[in-house]
Amino acid sequence: MSNFQQRDARQPAFWDERFEQQFTPWDKGAVPQQFRQFIAHSEAGSVLIPGCGNAYEAGFLAQQGWQVEAIDFSAAAVHSAQHVLGPWAKLVTQADFFEFTPAQPLALIYERAFFCALPPEFRPRIVQRWAALLPVGATLAGYFYLDENPLHSPKGPPFLTHTDSLMQMMSLYFQLEQEQPSLDALEVFAGKERWQVWRRK
Repeated sequence: MSNFQQRDARQPAFWDERFEQQFTPWDKGAVPQQFRQFIAHSEAGSVLIPGCGNAYEAGFLAQQGWQVEAIDFSAAAVHSAQHVLGPWAKLVTQADFFEFTPAQPLALIYERAFFCALPPEFRPRIVQRWAALLPVGATLAGYFYLDENPLHSPKGPPFLTHTDSLMQMMSLYFQLEQEQPSLDALEVFAGKERWQVWRRK
């Protein structure tokens, strides 16, 4: 049974403790179906995976010809990802998303369990940073933990985002191009995970 001392999801130590104790219910252990389909119909380019966790997608993307940078601010997460990825370990580095600058202009940012991992006060900063990192025409694609009911806000992480709130933040910088329920969501996301593709305005 897990015994956690860290309770503040804003701190790397919170995530270090969970990776060290192998308590990662948000970890699918594989590349999700809709993302595979999206990549199959996309031209390879430069991609960033913030808050990458075990970063299964990093190895998958590299095999598809993408230039991958995967980052996490948790040293334990980075160590775990490097172990998981083996020959692709060098794709993962420890970095703070809000201070990180990619090596080259991005074609894609991939979102999976990063936006919902940090408390709600971080959401505007995350969206603004996505917009700053992506040139016009580039893509943000991934999964969002959403609820239609503005009164339904269980304690996280994962932290629910209300659909209207996400739309208001994102529409300042992005145009929504695809949106559908996740085809293979984990139990921790309780049927509230949505696959979305956004284009930078």
